[in-house]
Amino acid sequence: MTDAPASAAAHPGSETDEPHRFDPRINFACFVATVATVFWVAPEWGWEKPSGLLDHLRAGWPFAVPLLAILLCHEFGHYFAARWHRVPASLPYFIPVPVGLGTFGAVITVPERIRSRNVLLDFAAAGPLAGLVVAVVVLALGLSWSPVLPLPDSGYRQEGQSLLYFGLKYLVLGPLPEGHDVSLHPTAVAGWAGLLLTMLNLMPYGQLDGGHIAYALLGKRHTTLSRWVRWGVLALFVVQLARFSTPIVLGSVDQPWYFALLNSSTWLVWFVFLSLLRRSQDGDDHPETDDSVLSPGRRAVAWLCAALFVLLFMPTPFYQG
Repeated sequence: MTDAPASAAAHPGSETDEPHRFDPRINFACFVATVATVFWVAPEWGWEKPSGLLDHLRAGWPFAVPLLAILLCHEFGHYFAARWHRVPASLPYFIPVPVGLGTFGAVITVPERIRSRNVLLDFAAAGPLAGLVVAVVVLALGLSWSPVLPLPDSGYRQEGQSLLYFGLKYLVLGPLPEGHDVSLHPTAVAGWAGLLLTMLNLMPYGQLDGGHIAYALLGKRHTTLSRWVRWGVLALFVVQLARFSTPIVLGSVDQPWYFALLNSSTWLVWFVFLSLLRRSQDGDDHPETDDSVLSPGRRAVAWLCAALFVLLFMPTPFYQG
């Protein structure tokens, strides 16, 4: 994720020559805290329940290390693209969270507005593409270590499904028998989480990576798209809530009502996040660039990112049965 305020301009064509200084000690402290929280939650995504600190680290590293590698590649894709174009940018600020995946990802601060669409596209697309390459490799490796087991009747967790994820499962494991699914190795969970985080970052809204890419491609028409995306996320929550509240769909009239809320809550949380992001920026607008036109190669990259968003989209990121 990137944060590029609209109050200034960026190289090339900066509105100010004053240098920007960042304190790398803050970035280092945030990263260390994120390593701790990712290792803290890692056993929840694995097959073992550790009893001590050393056992916790041993059980957690097959999930924590590849997930951190995916995040690092994503964020440094942004950072090195910024350095290449001489855009002043901070090192990544990783966001530790002691639940879920152990992190909300990271933010790179760009204190000056990027004025070139071509530079904006390079900067925004470099992160998701770099992180996705690592995520696919990690996921393929993890799937090769994952057994295929019969699905239980109830009381199981189902990771979100996407077209790209389906394709990788088929390539690595072949066709799965009816009533069976893969029981993910912790490394496969880390790769799957990389797909999920890339999908969320590629959402064409505001100053998410996908928002930057959409603006570079569409210009001011991006504002209309952002508005549709934000309300579409809320509509998706309502549709999913109705879907999981229907006994016929669930296959059981005994399913607790709160499971319907749990299985659709990702989109409610994401709507709240996008609404908060909207308040922190200029509504649904994106900071303007100049009138430059994307080069043909970069236009192809922008459409590739849009296609990847479709391939990565998970209607139900988490399912509790």
